[in-house]
Amino acid sequence: MNAPSERTDHYFAAGPAVGSAPKVVTVGWVDPPLRLTTDRGVFSHGRLDPGTQFLLRQAPPPPATGRFADLGCGYGPIALTLARRSPQAMVTAVDVNERARALCAANGAANSLANVETVAPDDVDPTARFDLIWSNPPIHVGKLALHALLTNWLGRLAPAATAVMVVHKHLGSDSLQRWLTDQGWPTDRLASSRGYRLLRSCAA
Repeated sequence: MNAPSERTDHYFAAGPAVGSAPKVVTVGWVDPPLRLTTDRGVFSHGRLDPGTQFLLRQAPPPPATGRFADLGCGYGPIALTLARRSPQAMVTAVDVNERARALCAANGAANSLANVETVAPDDVDPTARFDLIWSNPPIHVGKLALHALLTNWLGRLAPAATAVMVVHKHLGSDSLQRWLTDQGWPTDRLASSRGYRLLRSCAA
């Protein structure tokens, strides 16, 4: 059996099999900018994924306070941007990948962000409710797994809370929007560019 590719490894493996090769990227849509270390075996090694860039540029400003979540946090660009923009909020950065969690936690500390907790999905309090979710969700896990993930986490939205997600048209954004609405999370499109859709789902 071949070794897992980096594309699949960062989605499925709790412990990536590929060797480490750190690189630093800058997230400039916050002040001061974030300098984040990335690594192999974690989504978007050595660059800021264009979908994530689109979300960070186009998503509505987060509330000043509350409890937020980033699903599939990777090395932390979304979670740490939320933490920088809303220093009085608490951000829960969630990822199955232990290397991603370690990077996100280290990047939070390196950028003096104390309002971020980085955890595995099963370690999140099942009674916790979130005032905002942002995510570049792991589409490549497959439709059934993605639907299960979103059903679980959108079910944890507090009343009147929203989830903002970026999904490419060629990866099923339009059908996902319909499915989310049909499941009881009314979903609209906030913005669109180069095939990327920014979707906003409201709490059921």
